[in-house]
Amino acid sequence: MTSNPKAGGGSADEPVVGAGPPGDPPESEAERRRRRAVFLRELTEARELRERVQPRRTKERRMREAMRMRTFRI
Repeated sequence: MTSNPKAGGGSADEPVVGAGPPGDPPESEAERRRRRAVFLRELTEARELRERVQPRRTKERRMREAMRMRTFRI
C-alpha cells in the first residue's frame, strides 16, 4: 500500500485565499460593505442575463426547485 503525501489536507506553504499582502492595513467595514454590494449587484445582473439567454434552462430550474420545495412541505 502506498502513502499519498497530499491526502488529508493541503500543505502549510499554500497561500490563504483572500489574504492580502502582509503590509496592507485591514480594510474598513464600510469598504468591505461597498465591495460586497458591488459583487451582489454584478451577481444579480449575471443571473438576469443568463435567464434571458437560456430561458428554457431557467424554466426547468424553477420547476425543479418548486418540486423540491413541495417535497419537503408537511
